[in-house]
Amino acid sequence: MEANHAWTPLQEIRVEQEDFSAVADLMAVIDATANGEPVILVGCSQGGGIVLDAALQHPSRIRAVVLIAPNVSGAPEAIYPPRIESLMTRFKEAEKIGDLDQMIAIRARLFLDGPLEPEGRVTGAARQLFVDMNAVALRSPPTGANLDAGGAYDCLGKLSMPSLVVWGDLDFPNVQERSRHVATTVLNGSSHVLTGAAHLPSLERPAEITGLVAEFINRCSARRG
Repeated sequence: MEANHAWTPLQEIRVEQEDFSAVADLMAVIDATANGEPVILVGCSQGGGIVLDAALQHPSRIRAVVLIAPNVSGAPEAIYPPRIESLMTRFKEAEKIGDLDQMIAIRARLFLDGPLEPEGRVTGAARQLFVDMNAVALRSPPTGANLDAGGAYDCLGKLSMPSLVVWGDLDFPNVQERSRHVATTVLNGSSHVLTGAAHLPSLERPAEITGLVAEFINRCSARRG
């Protein structure tokens, strides 16, 4: 007997937006995997912002942090130079008309190549991975409100765990300045500037980032011992 299926076209599917807490999700993972021990967290860009928020909310659960070009909740709004502002405007225009290819191309120019660098500076597998990841992200349904929204920027001086802040010298000028501020404001901070890298050095130069993270973890372990 044939089943009578009623298929709904993809464009007609409606997904309910849900509020979320990335910090709560992160802490649930730590609860499930860390056996009650404090952990070392590594986060890049938005992930770095989540790590900062988690470290402020749950300092006893986090032994150390590595922050790669981190977002910081409550940071001053960015003021872009004209060349970057022009790219940001082009992205908004592409977003309005749903031009996915153009949106991805502009994002790659801004975050992978570097906003003041020639388009296509980074090529090969790293660029293709960036394109694939952003295609998934931009096609995803919108989320609800972020329940973690807060003011980490004004509370950085409360963080005392060892912290390594890494950024590239081809990144957005405001991201570089923000990263310096984090490194010099937390109580036990250190920094490393990557020459010739933009906003996503973990994608652009993964072996170098892995080495920095491993060295930092070894230093933290030596202190603890």
